[in-house]
Amino acid sequence: MAQSAQSKNSRTASTTQRFYCSCGGEIKMKTMFENDKVRNVAECEKCKRTERRPSDFA
Repeated sequence: MAQSAQSKNSRTASTTQRFYCSCGGEIKMKTMFENDKVRNVAECEKCKRTERRPSDFA
């Protein structure tokens, strides 16, 4: 059994999961700073709809 020289933390999957809105646009994560808090928001590039997380677009 051959062992690679990479550490286990550097072995990541090369593909990321992509989410799509019902309008057909791709969903991107954005970081917003409001009311002295950092919020991560998912936004559709096409229709500009925002949700708290990408799975909420279904």
